[in-house]
Amino acid sequence: MPARGDHEARRAEVSEAVWRVLAAQGFGGLTMRAVAAELGASTGLLTHYFRSKRELVRYAYEIAELRTSGRVRQPRAAPGLAALRAALADVLPLAPEMVVMSRVWISFWDAALGDAELGASQRARYERWRGRLRGHVEDARELGEIPGSADTGDLAATAGGFAHGLVVQALFDPDRFPPERQLALLDGFLESIRPGRAGSPGSARAPGR
Repeated sequence: MPARGDHEARRAEVSEAVWRVLAAQGFGGLTMRAVAAELGASTGLLTHYFRSKRELVRYAYEIAELRTSGRVRQPRAAPGLAALRAALADVLPLAPEMVVMSRVWISFWDAALGDAELGASQRARYERWRGRLRGHVEDARELGEIPGSADTGDLAATAGGFAHGLVVQALFDPDRFPPERQLALLDGFLESIRPGRAGSPGSARAPGR
């Protein structure tokens, strides 16, 4: 551990220890004792940083947010469906780093469901994500890549739901959902929403319309 006066260096060590515990055990295994063991320190030392398990969880959430925002993303793509594909591929567990990231966030869902403040943070996070997806969907509609009658909000939510469902399946059954199959399924989903495709938004009309 660094010298007592080197607060920032010590806090950085604590941050790294918290992340390693999250990566290995998820939020369910995040305890003061686990972080202290990872640091090779006493739980008493951690009380200088966290007065309770709740504070520790909130700090871990901040670390997960920082790690997520700072990760390497898909290459910048042209507007429309190409950009939507890149945004959805960004959340898939295509590489070891994203497998860890996905495991951390899925483990956080349980904590967020039982805590109103964390739940509100998670809800806002997904609202922002759907907003970004909706921007790509709107571009795709303007470019004629999806039907002009498509509801962009619903389609953004559907795309997000598809990606998250694929994340869960890939985490639990990685042999059946290797990276190449994940991308193939993603491409199939995007192809299905193009104009004239069966099941695409606006492709079916009610009788008399």
